[in-house]
Amino acid sequence: MDQPKRSPLRPLSQALEQLLATVTPLAEMQWVSTMEADARVLAQDVVSPLHVPPQDNSSMDGYALCTEDIAAPGAVLDVSQRIAAGTAGGPLQAGTAARIFTGAPLPAGADAVVMQEDCIALEQSDPGAVQRIRIETMPLPGQWVRRAGEDVALGDVVLARGQRMGPASLGLAASIGMAALAVVRRPRVALFSTGDELVMPGAVAPGDMALGSIYNSNRFFLHALLRRMGCEVTDYGIVPDQHEATVEALRTAAASHDLILTSGGVSVGEEDHIKPAVQALGTLDLWQIAIKPGKPFAHGRVGAAHFVGLPGNPVSSFVTFLLLVRPFLLRLQGVTDVAMKSVAMRADFDWLRADKRQEFLRVRRNDHGGLDLFANQSSGVLTSAVWGDGLVDTPAGRPIVYGDLVQFVPFSELLA
Repeated sequence: MDQPKRSPLRPLSQALEQLLATVTPLAEMQWVSTMEADARVLAQDVVSPLHVPPQDNSSMDGYALCTEDIAAPGAVLDVSQRIAAGTAGGPLQAGTAARIFTGAPLPAGADAVVMQEDCIALEQSDPGAVQRIRIETMPLPGQWVRRAGEDVALGDVVLARGQRMGPASLGLAASIGMAALAVVRRPRVALFSTGDELVMPGAVAPGDMALGSIYNSNRFFLHALLRRMGCEVTDYGIVPDQHEATVEALRTAAASHDLILTSGGVSVGEEDHIKPAVQALGTLDLWQIAIKPGKPFAHGRVGAAHFVGLPGNPVSSFVTFLLLVRPFLLRLQGVTDVAMKSVAMRADFDWLRADKRQEFLRVRRNDHGGLDLFANQSSGVLTSAVWGDGLVDTPAGRPIVYGDLVQFVPFSELLA
């Protein structure tokens, strides 16, 4: 009897498009302190209630003056007042200068600042006389002046809904007086591993490990990646390689989580129970994709919860999280631009074993402006992800010859 024909594997771009099409962004929001909002996604626009800076001010220590009072370099002016940051001076007297410091408001009547290095304080014979300065350069209107609203104008949308906050955007929010921000609630993710061969570090000493047992590395990096993505993580540990146990773990997790994330058990072996367990409780819409490493990737639904099954091999699990789960979680929190960013760089290596699948090679930037390749590209060698600082996105069927331009995806882009 002829075996049924297998469906062709989906390309990564198609699989990601299908995955993201299933996402309905979380609607619930909460207010958090701006100090605690790093990596959170805004639930509403942040609109400025003021100009930044609030008024014209000096960008240098020096002297504020009216340029019309300077006919030529060498002009001498009396210093009529002193204005420090945080204080407001009076209107500038005609024909005088005001001693001014960085950040101090420009007095009315002044249109420029001459930095103190371009001025000479003249000695006075009478200690009680008004200080006088000589202007050594010809000032231009507006020089060394920061205009009111040149950074942010009153009413500007300075941070848009769906933007993921970072250190600079937190500072920008603070600069317009935002002590708290409306953000999307954290995704609730249930995490568990499958595999009777898995052992937790600390449970068994290395010398006492049973033949065939391995320490569970995936659980640690997946937990860390989920936390970096702003998720609330419930760790269900290691589920035995049994159909009933897998069904029960999925049923329990689906009751109170947005996403169930598993690693291992999504292949087609007799001890791989994830696929039939998900199908027993819900639907499996995406199964296996044309990438290396990471072919055994699954997505479906268990009740109202999304289900994502990652491969068991650690590099496969790590890479598929970055390529597929990361954009999924960003979209779930309302982020619109979730595209992977890459840059063209020179390959300082040969990779002649072109695969029929799109391949992601672990590489590291070198001191010569190129990329070096980790020697062992096996999906079980997690050392490659620690040694490397990114991935080369290699199209299916395309070999790489030393000197070729390739698309480099830095881990700094994917782990932010």
